[in-house]
Amino acid sequence: MSAEPVLRVSDLAISYRVNGHWLRAVDGVRLSIAAGEIAGLVGESGSGKSTVATGVLRYLPANGRVEPHSQIALAGDDLAARSRRAMRRIWGARIGFVPQDPGAALNPSLPVGEQIAEVLRRHEGLSRRAARDRALEMLRRVHLPDAAGLARRYPHELSGGQQQRVAIAMALSVSPQLLVLDEPTTSLDVTTEAAILDLVREQVSQTRAAALYVTHNLGVVAQLCDRVTVLYAGEVMEDAPVRDLFARPLHPYTIALIRSVPRLGTNKHRAPLPAIPGQPPSLSERPAGCVFEPRCPLAIPICRTKPPLEPSGSGRLVRCHRWQEIAAGEVAPELPTLDVQPAPTSNGDPLLHVERLAKHFPLRRTFDQFLRREPPQTVRAVDGVTLAIPQGHTLGLVGESGSGKTTLARVIIGLEPRTGGSIKLLGEDVSGTVRERAHSSLARLQMVFQNPQDSLNPYMTVGQALRRPLMKLAGLSRAEADAQAIRLLASVNLGPEYARRMPGELSGGEKQRVAIARAFASDPALILADEPVSSLDVSIQAAVLNLLARLQAERGTAYLFISHDLAVVGYLADTIAVMYLGELVETMPAESLLRPPHHPYTEALIAAIPQPDPDRPTAGNRLRGEPPAPGDVPRGCPFHPRCPRKLGPICEVDAPPWQQAGSGHWIKCHIPPGDLAAMQRQERD
Repeated sequence: MSAEPVLRVSDLAISYRVNGHWLRAVDGVRLSIAAGEIAGLVGESGSGKSTVATGVLRYLPANGRVEPHSQIALAGDDLAARSRRAMRRIWGARIGFVPQDPGAALNPSLPVGEQIAEVLRRHEGLSRRAARDRALEMLRRVHLPDAAGLARRYPHELSGGQQQRVAIAMALSVSPQLLVLDEPTTSLDVTTEAAILDLVREQVSQTRAAALYVTHNLGVVAQLCDRVTVLYAGEVMEDAPVRDLFARPLHPYTIALIRSVPRLGTNKHRAPLPAIPGQPPSLSERPAGCVFEPRCPLAIPICRTKPPLEPSGSGRLVRCHRWQEIAAGEVAPELPTLDVQPAPTSNGDPLLHVERLAKHFPLRRTFDQFLRREPPQTVRAVDGVTLAIPQGHTLGLVGESGSGKTTLARVIIGLEPRTGGSIKLLGEDVSGTVRERAHSSLARLQMVFQNPQDSLNPYMTVGQALRRPLMKLAGLSRAEADAQAIRLLASVNLGPEYARRMPGELSGGEKQRVAIARAFASDPALILADEPVSSLDVSIQAAVLNLLARLQAERGTAYLFISHDLAVVGYLADTIAVMYLGELVETMPAESLLRPPHHPYTEALIAAIPQPDPDRPTAGNRLRGEPPAPGDVPRGCPFHPRCPRKLGPICEVDAPPWQQAGSGHWIKCHIPPGDLAAMQRQERD
């Protein structure tokens, strides 16, 4: 490590002009990152993480400003006083940036190879040929196959993981001194995320760049970063080497964040998630004392005065009046948890029974295929899925992006017509699409989507959004619906004043609570929840998971809970089903999640989950490669091209059988369950 840090930030303060007033969003932030070091910046939504990142980049919006006393130094050069015009010579050349959504950041009208080459021509003055050759080298360096072919593709022709690798290649193409990554894996599934994290670690080590990694995912921080800074309401709560922070957090907020992360093997019946009560303060309502005091379980009168950010030993900083008591073990914050009773056993017919359900999409032919009169290919998005959900139980459905999870849910809910198979709800056949279904079927089957912003009407108040299904599906009068809407808001821990608010006035967690309340409006028997917590930070995620568990216990509603995160699914589910390329490959009780045997695909999903434990080894059966293209599902076992445990030709030719691996545990694989268990235990040892 160099004695002089690549990035040094001192007393950083950033304000935004809102309704004619300057409001402080970030105050007194300090950072120091050495060459080859990855520093994590974590906190809830609204904590100021992205504001710090854009402030360091000097790329704030027009209503934002870095306050004059702030200090930002890049390898000793002062950036705080530089204009945006002067910064253009630094962006890309000395500072690389990887955004959360590479699809929106990449130019849709240029091939990705040309976009990288353009950066090289601008900042390094290379000729067109030399820039093209370097662009291909960068694509190979980030482990993209067929670099020459991929360089000619446009961003929309790439998967999310491929787009993110292109963005990393572009950021590293001119060997920047500083790499800023703003939530680069939030929208990716766990296997792609694991590959991107490996890539970031490898590239930072090779180039000796300093990296600032902004995220709300503590598991990612634990597995990737060397240091971590915890931010809340624009202020640093704690700063420490990553191992020290996770081994012994000293701030109540840090302790609460770490505890609220679902860990592999935890379940709502055995270890309920503690959640942080309350909400972060708005910019105009920051407390005069400790900004965390209104939500802190250890708050005492002195906490109404501002605590200093002070050294706490071995390169650590903490901002808390009581950190010495916490370090000595004299006090420990207690967070509220939810006591959830086990779901009742069901000996009768299942609530939902899906038999050999299929959904196939025809692919459009290219012009050449049309001239050659080739028949159109078919994408088997869902191919012969059979599953059952008892009353009051949760079936967790997991798999990578493109595995068919969402399509399966859309067919069950009636947003897509099915190609084949049957759906029975409470023993009755459910007809094709929403338009064809009776009101009674619509009332008994509801859905919560991943992004509530897209499912809530921006021109309707929360009360109006809740009133509509109560009147349409439950048959209530307007007055009855208004009264019931208030009760629904109370059930999701929102006050009656929220009925008058518009969706734009709510936080992400509040919007998701409203979407859940609306789903419960018709008193459904089954709710399909499609990635309902994947875009939420860990504290809000814990609160929403606990909310779903409590409402299920109170109302007896069953869930089909879809996610790519096995830790989240394992916490909420009673049974877990794993899906790959439109087929189920494993079903098991949730308590079997950590007990081999597993299907090799499930094994890879488990290995990819970033856990909030820096000492947990990252090695294991990590999934490599990309799923096959749509319409090109391999013969035999569809997983065999990526399977590290492939037996040989039998996996390439013959469809695998279902084999019982325990009570209620089934695996679709040629390898006997006993052999799989032995292999996986040996891998762990």
